[in-house]
This record gives sequence, C-alpha cells and structure tokens, in this order.
Amino acid sequence: MKKVIILIFATFLTMQLDAQIVKLSADTKNSSDAKKMTNPLLVEWKTPYQTPPFNQIKTGHYLPAFKTCINMAKKDIEAIDNNPEAPTFKNTIVALDRAGEKLTRVSGIFFNILECDATPDMQKIAMEVQPMLTEYSNSIYLDEELFKRVKTVYEKEYSQLNDIDKMLLRKTYEAFLDNGANLAKEQKEEFRNLSVELANLTLQFGQNALAATNAWQMHIKDAKDLKGIPASDLEIAQQKAQAKGLEGYVFDLSYPSKRAILTYADNRELRQEMYMHSCDIAYGGEFDNSKVIMQILNCRQRIAQLLGYKNYAEYVLHNRMAKDCEQVYNLLNELARYSIPAAQKEMKSLTDYAHKNGLKGDLQRWDYSYYSEKQKNELFKLSDEELKPYFKLENVIDGVFSLAKNLYDLRFVANKNIDVYHNDVTVYEVYKGNEFLAVLYLDFHPRDTKRSGAWMTSFREQYINEKGEDVRPLVSLVMNFTPSTQNQPSLLTFDEVTTFLHEFGHALNGMMSKVPYQSLSGTNSQHDFVELPSQLNENWATEYEFLKTFAHHYKTGELIPKKYVEQLTNMRKYMAGYASSRQLSFGYLDMMWHTSDINDIQDIRESEQKVFSKFETMPVVKEACMSTSFSHIFAGGYAAGYYGYKWAEMLEADAFSLFKEQGVMSKEVANKYVKTILSQGGSKPAMEMFKDFRGREPRIDALLERDGLK
Repeated sequence: MKKVIILIFATFLTMQLDAQIVKLSADTKNSSDAKKMTNPLLVEWKTPYQTPPFNQIKTGHYLPAFKTCINMAKKDIEAIDNNPEAPTFKNTIVALDRAGEKLTRVSGIFFNILECDATPDMQKIAMEVQPMLTEYSNSIYLDEELFKRVKTVYEKEYSQLNDIDKMLLRKTYEAFLDNGANLAKEQKEEFRNLSVELANLTLQFGQNALAATNAWQMHIKDAKDLKGIPASDLEIAQQKAQAKGLEGYVFDLSYPSKRAILTYADNRELRQEMYMHSCDIAYGGEFDNSKVIMQILNCRQRIAQLLGYKNYAEYVLHNRMAKDCEQVYNLLNELARYSIPAAQKEMKSLTDYAHKNGLKGDLQRWDYSYYSEKQKNELFKLSDEELKPYFKLENVIDGVFSLAKNLYDLRFVANKNIDVYHNDVTVYEVYKGNEFLAVLYLDFHPRDTKRSGAWMTSFREQYINEKGEDVRPLVSLVMNFTPSTQNQPSLLTFDEVTTFLHEFGHALNGMMSKVPYQSLSGTNSQHDFVELPSQLNENWATEYEFLKTFAHHYKTGELIPKKYVEQLTNMRKYMAGYASSRQLSFGYLDMMWHTSDINDIQDIRESEQKVFSKFETMPVVKEACMSTSFSHIFAGGYAAGYYGYKWAEMLEADAFSLFKEQGVMSKEVANKYVKTILSQGGSKPAMEMFKDFRGREPRIDALLERDGLK
C-alpha cells in the first residue's frame, strides 16, 4: 500500500511526471491485443532477482494490470477490515504495509517509465489511471472501520513496541489523520473530491511544462553565428538538426543545449533569444500553467484548512524535521543574511569585469553565464573545456564505483542478462563483500520523451517479506548528461560529475537500506532530511583522493593535475553568494505560494517577482516567470518543502566536516555513516539519526565556512 499512497497524495512525491499534452485517439487495439496474451505485469517473474521483464511488457499491458491490481489491493484492505480478531500491530499495521503488493509493483514500473519515456500512449494511460489510484487511496484513508482498527492499535500497543515498530505505527496513524480520517462525513466527501482534482491538476502541470519545453527550438544555418561555442556542443547541435532533417544546427531547451548558448555564444542576440524562451516556459499560450497553478493552490489551501491547518505549509511541515514555518524562515533568513551581501559584491565584480571586456550597458541575465564563465576561467586558470577530457563518462562511472568500494566495500558487476527499458540503460549487480545488495540501473542521456533533470528512484524498495527474507531493492539513476558524438565519447562537465555523485548518494541510501518495512526503507525518511546523503556525496567531487582514482585524460591517459583539483576546490566559492541567494529565492517563493491566501494572489508573475525582488542583482526581466515550470513544487513532492535543499545542505556540510576531521576516505567514519544513516531509511526520527552520527545537533557554521559566506 505504501508506494501507491505516496504516489497519490504527495503527487508522486519525488516523481515529477513531466509529459506532453496531446490529443489522443483511443488505443483500443493495443489494449485488446494485450488482453489476448498473458499479462507479464500480473504473473510471477522468473528473472534475475525478480527484475521487471521489460522486453515482455507492452504499453497495452498497463491499464488492464492497474484495474486488476487495484481490485486485488481492495481485497487486501477488505481482509484487514473484516478480520474478526481484535486489531493488533501485526494484523492491521503490518498488514496495511504489505497490502497491494502487485499494485505497488505495477505503479513503480509504470510511473518510472513514464518519466523516462513519456510517449502519447503512456500519457493517455496516466490520465486514465490517475483518478483510479486517487480513489483507491481515498477508499483506504476515509474508511471509518479501518481507521478505528488503526487508532485502537495506536492507543493500546504503541508503548509496548520496539522503536522501528513504533515508527511504522506512528506514521500509519498520522497518514490517516493527514488524509482526512477524522473528518465528518460531508467533509470526507469534500476531501475526496479535492484530492482527485489536485492529483489531476499536478499531472496536467507537468504535462504542460514538458510540452512547452519541447515546443521551441533554435535553428541556426550558418556556423559563423555560433562563434565561441565549443566544437563538441556544435557537433551535438548538428546531430539534432540532422535527426530533424534540417541543415545546420538545432538548439533546444534541454540543459546541455541551453547551456551551450548561454555560456559560450559570443553572439549576444542568440543568448538573449535563448534566455527569453527559457525564462517563461508554460506561461501563456497553448500550454499555459498560470491558471493551473491557481487551481492547485486553491485545492491545497482548501485541503489544509479542511484538516484544521492555517495554510498548506503548516499542513506539510508538521511532520517534517523543520516542524513549522517559523523554523523554515529562521534558516532561510539566516542564510540570506550572509548570502545577499556576498551576491551583491560578486555581481559588482562581474559587472566591472564584463564592462572591461566589451559589454555596453547593464549586465543582463543572458550575459551572466557567459561572463561568469570567462571571469572564472581567468581567476582560476581553468575552464570546463579543459576539465571535460578528464571526465569521460565510462571513467567517471568507474570512479564513482571505486569510491563506493573504498568507503563502503561495495562491488559492482555488470549484468547484460537483466532486461532494460531502453537501449541506453546499463545494469549492475551490487554486492557488499560477497553479500548481494541491490540491482542498479543507469540511464545517462537525454531523449525527446524523457523529462529534464536528474533523479534517483526504485522499481522495488528493500523490505523483509512474510517469510523473513530480505528483499533487496531495484534502484535506478536517471540523468540527462552530455551525449557522445561521432568524433568523441561522452565527456562530462564538472557539474555533471557532481550531479552523478549527488544522485549516487541517493542510490546508496536506497541500496544499503536494512529496514523491515517498505514504507520506512531507503529514501523514505523525512523529506527535509532525504537530501543529506545525496548532497554529502557531492563533497568528494573536489577531493584529490577520489579524483586520482579515475580522472585520466581520455586521449593521453594523463592523470588530472593536482593544481586543477586545488583550483576546483577554490572555484567552489566562486559566485557562492549568488548561487545560495538563487536557491534561497526558490525556497522563499515556494513558502509564499503555500502560506498566502489564494484570494490575495492576483497575478502569478507579479507575485513571483515580488518575492525575487529581495534577491535581485541584475535588471528585472518583466517577461520572466519560472513558477509555471517549477515542477518540483507543482508537479512533484516538494510543495512547501523546497527549503529542504538548503536545510539538508546545512546537515551535510556539518556531517562531512567529520570526514574532513578524520580523513575523507576514513572507513571508520564511513561505517558509522552507514550504521547511523544510510541503512536506517526512515526508521528513526531524522534528528536522532543525525545526532547518532555527528554526536550533537547540526550547526550552520560548516556550510557558511565551506562556501566562504562567513
């Protein structure tokens, strides 16, 4: 039951279902053909480690499987409801955690594939399945008799249970409360309708965002207009043009393409054109999200107030590490106190630099990446183009695996016999010593049907089954890294290397989980704590002890010079105030949307720019509106939670300081980290896990000092 509930109510939590809205005709043939054969989603899998048989699964299998599995899951719930025995932790709480096992399996596959391959047929199924799953979730949480059983166990058994069982019981009980179990009959019906509406709206938001992103491209015929752009980026743009039957070069709004123009194009008009098309995605036009935002906010506000909270932020935060809005603003305000002055000083320096190098007038937003890249290169005598040859993708994979081996005794074995959902995907068996730990899927490069960004997810999470067997997880990492070309392999930017480490930190959290219950395993910790493992893992990106294991020039074999690594460390503080201010502004924006009265919001763009005005260091672009493509909070699980990135950054900087004190490759510290955090999932309160590792509560000093803000 656990994963389905998270997918429904939190709007797929970390899954942001960015897809394209299209008018679709009914795919009756696929559905009909699927019914004639055995549905691979409904049978036991005789595959290595019970991995999904992707080669057998067809699009037409999903809808029949969902319908069947929802009915099966409802029978699981009915069995708990109708159990004549008195409610106990085992026959009610554990039974709920295990209910709907096949529905969890089908949902995990479908929604993960939807993110990686959002075809029109998959889109259509998502729109049809969404209300079904929401109604199933409501049928559980709004079931009065079921809640009575849960409440009885909570009141009678809680004090007698061990700590992990207490956590499962408390989370289950609170989930019922948070989903309307205590509401009156009329209020429950209103909650039911609001939850269905909200689920559909958030899906629509993601669809609009991707559709608007895919709707624009820049076609350049003459290479003279692209002066300054590296040859590798030009080759990728040329391949995109060829794939579309065009001459010359095509740039779109995918990150590698957008970055190439904004960071390197000497042609300022091109930079401005790229920026102006990327700054207001899904604002107005065919795929307008501005009205969708208002509808989402209205639903969230009504749900929060229905449940007795002043606003949606209060509702979300009551079971987070931060606890309430005051704690969130305390952190944001404290960081802003240091970040804003630093950002202003940095921007003055950058503006002066740009003027000395030919810029006329104000430094505009389409100038920032271009001149900051040049200034950074001059200050540190090191550019991304100089670094990329040392970061051949295959070598980076070896390096990340080697880091996990040296710290955690992990071993990775490629397995070509495990089915994959796309030819780009590679699969590894993961071992700790000789003990099998997990299956790891890696998917690195952009595709037209794949949403942007990078993320970690699972096709199956770790848990202990009824037979007492430790069911190991199936973990997937999905990125959108620079692809290879005909003339050179995939060479990553330093930012992409850091992103890989970030997502791999999440993977470690999933793969090393040792928890009895799915709803508490892996990355199912408090939402403002879950980014600690990922952000902590980024720290090794600038450690020579790590880089020397793999960072060899792909042509000459030369090891990355130590002076480069020293400069990478120094570069971490370059524009750190601006970067921190920008991230903080998103946190404030998120909190504004989820603490404001919907009746006080007259215009999406104006409301956003009012929040951002506190952080402005460049002229305002009146046309800009990032909220309409802010999928983290409007199509993902970060609503009233985006502050969590900075919260977790405070935690990880403090945590990594222990590695720095005792050695960045210290196995003693690594073992303690595994024991207290990585293996614990969400089986303990986040603050307790942090204190178990660090020996005290977190402090902000390490973050301020690392980024040069204090």
